[in-house]
Amino acid sequence: MTMDPSFLLMLSNLLHLHNHLDPTSSLLSDSHGPSTTAGISPTATLSSTSAAPLLFFTIASVLSYAASLRSSSSAANDQNKNSNSNDPTDYSVSAFRALSTEHIWTMEAPVRDAQWRSSYGLSYPVFTTVVDKLKPYIAQSNLSLPTDYAVAMVLSRLAHGYSAKTIASRYSLDPYLVSKITNTVTRLLATKLYPEFIKIPVSRRRLHETTQAFEELTSLPNMCGAIDGSPVKLHRLPPDQELLNHPSAYRCRYGFPAVLLQVVADHKKIFWDVCVKAPGGTDDATHFRDSLLYNRLTSADIIWDKVINVRGHHVRPYIVGDWCYPLLSFLLTPFSWNGTGTPAQISFDAALMRGRSVVVDAIGLLKGRWRILQDLNVGLNHAPQTIVACCVLHNLCQIAREPEPPIWKEPEETGPPARALENEKSFYYFGESLRQAMADDLHQRLPSR
Repeated sequence: MTMDPSFLLMLSNLLHLHNHLDPTSSLLSDSHGPSTTAGISPTATLSSTSAAPLLFFTIASVLSYAASLRSSSSAANDQNKNSNSNDPTDYSVSAFRALSTEHIWTMEAPVRDAQWRSSYGLSYPVFTTVVDKLKPYIAQSNLSLPTDYAVAMVLSRLAHGYSAKTIASRYSLDPYLVSKITNTVTRLLATKLYPEFIKIPVSRRRLHETTQAFEELTSLPNMCGAIDGSPVKLHRLPPDQELLNHPSAYRCRYGFPAVLLQVVADHKKIFWDVCVKAPGGTDDATHFRDSLLYNRLTSADIIWDKVINVRGHHVRPYIVGDWCYPLLSFLLTPFSWNGTGTPAQISFDAALMRGRSVVVDAIGLLKGRWRILQDLNVGLNHAPQTIVACCVLHNLCQIAREPEPPIWKEPEETGPPARALENEKSFYYFGESLRQAMADDLHQRLPSR
């Protein structure tokens, strides 16, 4: 054992004090050499027959041990500070454990929430909402982590795009465990919380609020949502998928492998419908026709209790999309993709695209807040539920009015205009007549605005 210099000095001082008090039993006699600090032998000290030196040696040992503890604690704190300065934000369970000690309750709410958003993509109150809502389901899932730790780990992956292997190696966890927890939490978000936070606006109050807000934005009446598709990039395709000789089915219009996300957003950039059912090479119109929303709209399963009259046309609530979608009575699209047409048609197209801009911004916020969607590093089988889970969390953040992150920008869409199918002709003809009537009505109202 190496003797600490401070300990030796302390022991020397105590022994000198002992000699002063009891010179007849001096431990610093000539038989033990000169009275220097370096010449003191701990074994000689312990062999003394006097109780006094043993008492002093005990006191010295205790003090030295306490000093060494303080020194070790200080060194550990310095090491942690240095570690934190090298990696200012820990993004998983370790960060959660550090933040969730009692000192969080003494922090100012803005500072606390800023730390939470940096680590988990949302503020502390929204985080606790997610935990409380998932706790009953996670308790039944036999996970090896408490609910708050499990949710923290998954949110850190979604917010920063870390792979399971990265988190596992950084925090000495089993990659299989990280994947299992991620799959469990995203599945619960996509199934148990979806009905509560992603809802079609059918109630009279919400429908009126939505259509009124869109009319203030576009001057077009009874618009209740905007639809768009977005490819979510896959980190890679699994080998078994490539062996199917259909890798091109997943190659999207921008050239990378992806799955296709379809969303409908309201004026607050809150999604009220989400669908992930197609590989990235699928066009928007085909994906839409394969969605539950399309089936519900064509079968009149969705009852919107609001009808207005525009130049003799009964206008029910409708959604808007770009030219990649077919023109239908419940889905209005621009007259032209290149800005041609009559003055009334050009004005209508500009107004419609202002309404459509909310869904473009909503998708940009979604991918800006949950960066895993910029390069999805989960298995293909779990990709849809991970995307839907991020949409649920997006809505939670929008409802709670969380600060909006920088918007993820995607390239401008290109492609031929979609055409109506034979079985959609009646919807198309009604939509065509309705669109022209609304364009004429808008053009007539423009000078008086």
